[in-house]
Amino acid sequence: MASAKKQNTPAAARRAKLEEARRKERARERRSRIITITAAVVVVAGLVAGGGYLMNEADEQDKAETAAKSSPVEGEKSWEKLTQEHVEKKVDYPMNPPVGGDHNPVWMNCDADVYTKEIPKENAVHSLEHGAVWVTYTSKASPADVKKLEEKVEATPYSLMSPVEDQGSPLMLSAWGKQLAVKSASDARVAQFFTKYVQGPQTPEPGAACSGGIAK
Repeated sequence: MASAKKQNTPAAARRAKLEEARRKERARERRSRIITITAAVVVVAGLVAGGGYLMNEADEQDKAETAAKSSPVEGEKSWEKLTQEHVEKKVDYPMNPPVGGDHNPVWMNCDADVYTKEIPKENAVHSLEHGAVWVTYTSKASPADVKKLEEKVEATPYSLMSPVEDQGSPLMLSAWGKQLAVKSASDARVAQFFTKYVQGPQTPEPGAACSGGIAK
């Protein structure tokens, strides 16, 4: 009997070691699961919080855009009942830059186009008919303001920019039937004017092309 106990002792020891190893492995697995679950909860919570923040930001932006579109632009001038005939001649417009009236059959490209020289007003008016905003400036405008407005136009389809030396203010924005003079490119009304009038409700021909016209 003593001999049998001696023979069984090594086997029992191996089983004990194996069981201890399995116990430790199960403990490690439990710890790993706890860490994984905890990390997942943290990630999900972060996503939920971040998603909520982004949704709130989007809602606030939508509200701001809606307010900008519905509110009048302080200081803007308006013209109604503008003619829309296509003509091949120069037009004597009652405002400068013109914001509507008879115009050339071909539009100036207005797909975020910046022109460094004066462009034909009759072609630019056709661009306004398509829903573009036309930014104009004189040599009295500061280079910093001109640069900032160039960047705004270059980032905005349905807009164009060019110098108009004989206009009444160094910086002006025009849309069909609408015009605004500002003293600085940082004026909050610049962004409001773009938001309200790029393809805005004043557009006689919304969705018409702003490319495929004249590029000078």
